[in-house]
Amino acid sequence: MDGFVYEHGPFNFEKPTIKGALPKLTLNQYSWSKVSNIIYLDSPAGAGFSYSKNLSDYVTGDLRTANDTHAFLLKWFEQYPEFQQNQFFIAGESYAGIYIPTLADAIVRGIDACVIAGNDACGKPLINFKGYMIGNGVTDKIFDGNALIPFTHGMGLISDEIFQESEKVCQGNYYDPQTNDCKDQVAKVNKIIAGLNIYDILEPCYHSNGTSSSSSNNSRLPQSFKELGVTDRPLPVRKRMFGRAWPYRAIVNDGLVPTWPQLNKLMQKDSDIAVDVPCTDVEVATEWLNNDEVRKALHTAEKSVVSKWEICTDQITYYHPTGSMIKYHKKLTSQGYRALIFSGDHDMCVPYTGSQAWTSSLGYKIVDEWRPWLVDGQVAGFTQGYEKNLTFLTIKGAGHTVPEYKPKESLYFYKSFLDGKPV
Repeated sequence: MDGFVYEHGPFNFEKPTIKGALPKLTLNQYSWSKVSNIIYLDSPAGAGFSYSKNLSDYVTGDLRTANDTHAFLLKWFEQYPEFQQNQFFIAGESYAGIYIPTLADAIVRGIDACVIAGNDACGKPLINFKGYMIGNGVTDKIFDGNALIPFTHGMGLISDEIFQESEKVCQGNYYDPQTNDCKDQVAKVNKIIAGLNIYDILEPCYHSNGTSSSSSNNSRLPQSFKELGVTDRPLPVRKRMFGRAWPYRAIVNDGLVPTWPQLNKLMQKDSDIAVDVPCTDVEVATEWLNNDEVRKALHTAEKSVVSKWEICTDQITYYHPTGSMIKYHKKLTSQGYRALIFSGDHDMCVPYTGSQAWTSSLGYKIVDEWRPWLVDGQVAGFTQGYEKNLTFLTIKGAGHTVPEYKPKESLYFYKSFLDGKPV
């Protein structure tokens, strides 16, 4: 629902001047609903308006979430059979770099099982699945972890000398520094960029504590953070207008994936400091989605079941057992499903340099060499097409949540992808 409000839903939401008042709604001329029907799903169960009456379902992870969402889709198509013949795509951003491939795999396995059994024997709707889109998506801890320093150099955020020294002492392995010299160099880069808006380096930084600085000193991470695998990251204390997203430049390791409220509780426990969800201003969504009339119109659960919609929840215990998503992408694209991997090129959370590197690593033949793509005669970004219907695309000047920054350009590449046409 956050994407519905802030990115590509049918409305633009004008922030009210009176606190607590509902936002004014106007039509979004670049809504993705202009060219497709869209299901917006708060996922996994326990997030947003999605829920389970069995609280044990809130101990979940990548595979459980994929299977639950697949079950939801089957039930949805069963209830609305008139949509079964429509081409079906799935899309997401950020941690959906994991949600989307795992869900796509569950859908494909379900389709294959039905085909083998025969549709009549299957007894389930056959989803007309065609492909998927992922924006600035978490994919592989090594590619994602090694992406930052090349990105900062390419964007002019660090000097040639600092980059060359980083290359020399780290040998390209910034994700898992093997020497103290490399650790020191990575910390040096983190300190240099700590004051930037991580979700869009061009956007201003809004500081919840009234200051304009942020420490990149790893010692300020409480020990309990480190136990959860969050290390070598500057302490986030900033609040910005754009870029509602998780993670906060944290590599996703196998095991427990802590939610932001859980991290915040650990922070308060260790240092009595409450930390805002970074880069987040969700007043409009929170006010609108928790209005009684809006909830009634959306047919959400009763307040006794879901008390309120919030951007981040602490009631989920979430595990990441699936490792790199590259194996999923190879499997899906090899079976003929279309894939668009797109990146806002000014996002420092999941930099385009990592997404560009892992798509290239698949070893597919280039069939559309790196070139600009245009909207209204202007360069909107750059793209490279591979065999097996895989496309990598950058969006010039966009941050982590691409349609929020570049709605017109986003609608263009979205429609092109659905139509099966190159941008």
